[in-house]
Amino acid sequence: MLECVPNLAAGRDPAVLSVLADVCGATLLDLHTDVDHHRSVFTLAGPGPADAAGVMTEFARGAAVRVSIAGHQGAHPRLGVFDVVPFVALDEPAAHAEAAAQAFGRWLAATFDVPVFFYGDADPDTRTLPAVRADAFTRRSPDVGPGAPHPRLGASAVGARPPLVAVNCWLDRDDVTLARTLASSVRARDGGLPGVRALGLPLASRGRVQVSMNVTDLAATGVETACTAVRAGAEAAGARVERVEWGGLIPEAEVARCSPSFRAWSGLDRSLTIEARLAEPRR
Repeated sequence: MLECVPNLAAGRDPAVLSVLADVCGATLLDLHTDVDHHRSVFTLAGPGPADAAGVMTEFARGAAVRVSIAGHQGAHPRLGVFDVVPFVALDEPAAHAEAAAQAFGRWLAATFDVPVFFYGDADPDTRTLPAVRADAFTRRSPDVGPGAPHPRLGASAVGARPPLVAVNCWLDRDDVTLARTLASSVRARDGGLPGVRALGLPLASRGRVQVSMNVTDLAATGVETACTAVRAGAEAAGARVERVEWGGLIPEAEVARCSPSFRAWSGLDRSLTIEARLAEPRR
């Protein structure tokens, strides 16, 4: 079974998101939307011919005529409408996710003239998503597609990776400098926690900021370790984490290894797991 988690640069038009959710049908396990990020994360998975890989082409067709990157403004960085499209092998060889990512990326470039950068296990050099963002169109040319962004659709990073957890820790204040300091303190590339990527982002509509994290190596750093590090740093600065927001679904094994006190504090329970959503009746 393949999972696909397309990150779409659109989060402010519920009607468009509803249409795209309907396109996904029974493969849609979760939809997380943020108006400040101007971004939506669809979690797709399912067995058989209507699996995540099969649905992605129809999803892309639906989004391409309804969403544009022109004039896009949001707190989260983005390459284009189909900003990030990762494929994850849930219970099959990782090579299947790599093949699905390569096939979708080549189809996207050929169908819509969108430049595509492969990353993770779909890239022969296993370059990371942060490396794509840093190097796209400067030190690195697209792997497929034209050499410049599409005027409406921009560019896309398409990859294959193991499961990760996206989690946002909201602070009780509007202090983006503090959020960025905390993000740097936990971010692996700055000497923080292994496998943690983090950004400090403003949430203008809420008058708050957040430390937005991707915990990419769960064996090295669990979500409890990452979030409690942010909480400790915030408290040391006289602030407080007032909300923990889960950006998509979480492997059940990761929930199981979190302490009861952390699960209660963060609102983490089994209903947020991939396994629980797969077990629900499909529409």
